[in-house]
Amino acid sequence: MISLAELQRRIARDELSADGAIAQSLEAIGAADKTIGAFVCRVERARAANAGPLRGIAVGIKDIIDTADFPTEMGSVIYRGFRPRADAPVVAALKRAGATILGKTTTTAFAANDPTATLNPRNHGHTPGGSSSGSAAAVAAGMIPLALGTQTGGSVIRPASFCGVAAIKPSYRLLPTVGIKCFSWTLDTVGLFAAGVTDLAHGLSAMTNRPGLLPHAEIRVPSIGLVTQEFAGAPDAEGAEALRIASAAAERAGASVRALALPEIVAQAWRIHPTVQEFEAHQAFAWEYRANYDVMPPLLRGRLDESVDTTPADYDEAIGIAGKARQALAGVFEDVDVLLTLSAPGAAPKGLASTGDPRFNRLWTLMGVPCVNIPATIADGGLPVGVQVIARFGDDAGALAAARFVEAALAR
Repeated sequence: MISLAELQRRIARDELSADGAIAQSLEAIGAADKTIGAFVCRVERARAANAGPLRGIAVGIKDIIDTADFPTEMGSVIYRGFRPRADAPVVAALKRAGATILGKTTTTAFAANDPTATLNPRNHGHTPGGSSSGSAAAVAAGMIPLALGTQTGGSVIRPASFCGVAAIKPSYRLLPTVGIKCFSWTLDTVGLFAAGVTDLAHGLSAMTNRPGLLPHAEIRVPSIGLVTQEFAGAPDAEGAEALRIASAAAERAGASVRALALPEIVAQAWRIHPTVQEFEAHQAFAWEYRANYDVMPPLLRGRLDESVDTTPADYDEAIGIAGKARQALAGVFEDVDVLLTLSAPGAAPKGLASTGDPRFNRLWTLMGVPCVNIPATIADGGLPVGVQVIARFGDDAGALAAARFVEAALAR
């Protein structure tokens, strides 16, 4: 994979030109994407910007995010050839920071369940995950150092785990979702994929103009709460082993690690996540569902059919539970710096019919807290399995710092 931070260092030292870095990504895409299928459209030639912290950094944009220079088709025939007039603010932020957008990456249709044809670079017989399939796969295959995705259930952290890359779902609304096809305005969150945690920190810092997100030279030893989310069901053997390996590595490196049980109201929030998601989806997709029902992606259409009777009272109750759960979760962080938990049930499922199960992700999306995936182990078939570090709402710097600690502990 291509390290964003290493590219920045080489460009700053004149060991590599910014245009040379972009050319390397274009060459890598040309060589790998014929097989992987991570991009839906891309440029053949591009130049680096003249300035900015991300000068020379090639980026892929998930194809539900508006781009003035590329179509935004959202994985659906309904929007085939659709050309926005403006960049979404997150794309504008990348450009302001000097990044070069090379193309749009594949997404499941409307960032829901209907899979893409994108292959997992680690094992072509298995899914790369979804809905940010192309973004995770493009970084994992060494095509680009940075990509944007979105998460409503588990669409950043899960594909990152399946493809073996680092990823962050930041705190809710740290990155704006304006100019992005809405699924659920309470849940939708823009996230980043990169080779390592330091790369994520440099990318997110540049996009948000927040130098406090940049890594410090000395990594502080965190106190860690180990969470297994029993209410979400038992993980696969590979998922349980990844969590065991990561927690043991963190403890050997000096961290305090102890098992934590989450309050019952938090478990209730996990159960009502689908109510919030589907009720808002009916409004977000009102035009598509009514005017284009027959060409709606079938798995998403089925979800909307099944949830059509959800009432405003059901939704209001669910929102109330979510608010109480956020307060209860804030209390959990009075005793630990971060939580360590599963990124996915296990390794990427075989085949492309499913993008995997978000049951270990959806709670944290609803809670709005920052989550960072770290590759933890390799299962049979060369399939990566990750774990996620979770910090309190707004402590994205703390989440990144603790994830760097766990990443370094795993590398020892």
